[in-house]
Amino acid sequence: MNVGQIILQIVLLLIGFVLLVKGADFFVDGAAGIAKKLKISTFIIGVTVVALGTSAPEMAVTAVDALGGSGQLIVGNILGSNVLNILLILGISAVVCKLPVEKTTRIIDIPFLIFISVLFVVFGVFLGSVNTFEWWEGLILLLLYAVFMAYNVMLALKQSKAGLEQAAAVSVGEEAVTVSEESFFEKIKSCYEKYLNKVWFLIVITVVGLGMVVGGAQLVVGSARVLGSLFLSEEIVALTVVAFGTSLPELVTSVSAARKGDVGIATGNIIGSNIANILLIGGLGIVCTGSAGLPFTTEGLISGIVSIGAALLLFSSCWGKTKSIGKIAGTVMLVCLLCYYSVVLVNALYFHWY
Repeated sequence: MNVGQIILQIVLLLIGFVLLVKGADFFVDGAAGIAKKLKISTFIIGVTVVALGTSAPEMAVTAVDALGGSGQLIVGNILGSNVLNILLILGISAVVCKLPVEKTTRIIDIPFLIFISVLFVVFGVFLGSVNTFEWWEGLILLLLYAVFMAYNVMLALKQSKAGLEQAAAVSVGEEAVTVSEESFFEKIKSCYEKYLNKVWFLIVITVVGLGMVVGGAQLVVGSARVLGSLFLSEEIVALTVVAFGTSLPELVTSVSAARKGDVGIATGNIIGSNIANILLIGGLGIVCTGSAGLPFTTEGLISGIVSIGAALLLFSSCWGKTKSIGKIAGTVMLVCLLCYYSVVLVNALYFHWY
């Protein structure tokens, strides 16, 4: 690869970052606005709609690799993304803003994430063929995801009904705003915030934001994968470069949500994305590989154990007096991530060059 091609990949990487950041802003504003209009918890929106949207890059990588590749990217992408989602994204989000965790999340969602993380490793190591996922294991994962989504849909309907029954007709007076001295960008911002009360506008920015997030992620993954493959093996690229690239939507969405105070979306997005990665994306990847089976290597086992540890750390972090993930827990997560990836990269470079 010549210098011009490397520069092109770097430019595409930067464009992808811009699309991700602005797309996440639109997506969070739209999803949070819709949740408020429907009287639905932002956590439910985060664990379902936002989680599925930000998991789209992982799903695309899985489909392409399962149908036309070796399958080496799938497990590394899933487990690497899950580790990054908790240790990096929740870690940064918690440092930015304390993340309260609801009771149902602590006693149902997070324990369910721990259970399926263990189940994924057990499937890969012990059941079926040795160190290989078989198609029927993928079907079980997909069935569990259907049950999880059904539970959240029923919970959302229950919350929406309760919210509508308690809602009172309130007329909100619009205050006059003087814009004569506002700059051009301030006028655009004021106009944007005014339309955030319109349902159709919320739907539009949600769809546009999702498109920008997914498109930006694809640019980042494609360029980062090309650059990373110059120095690392395919499997390590999956655990690091591809996992980081496909986790960027979760990163920018959760941090943006935390910064804006929509902590329900921040935590729900990560928990929902991790569950979707294992059950939906993992299940589809296993089923798509068919009789060939999906390989589960030593690197996958190590990453699987680390992902279980990350989920346990998340579980233990939200049981203090405040029932929230604070700055100390966020810092611990970031330190754990740094230690883990230091070991991964050192081992990868050692075996690559020697």
